[in-house]
Amino acid sequence: MKRIFVCKTGELASGEARKVEVNPAVAVFNVDGVFYAVADRCSHGNASMSEGYVEDDATVECPLHAARFCLKTGAAQCLPATEPLRTFPVAVAGDELYVEISEEVAA
Repeated sequence: MKRIFVCKTGELASGEARKVEVNPAVAVFNVDGVFYAVADRCSHGNASMSEGYVEDDATVECPLHAARFCLKTGAAQCLPATEPLRTFPVAVAGDELYVEISEEVAA
């Protein structure tokens, strides 16, 4: 696993997201102090999930198609999306936030 620095935990407010430029890009979310990471590209189309609408129930709505995904599991929760988003482990070390990417994904 490769650990990628995202930001300081205080720099990502609750209800906000940040795009991490790795290959493929990852969206990291803060939902009431709990951090989640999913693939940044919507499984239904070419939309950035980091630009989506974060809900208090740990879901995110695609900004283009209104598909909703669970940030905990990546599961698609409504049409038009039927495929899940890939999820990634998140680590907090002190006040630093990291996403963990497998070496073959980050290459």
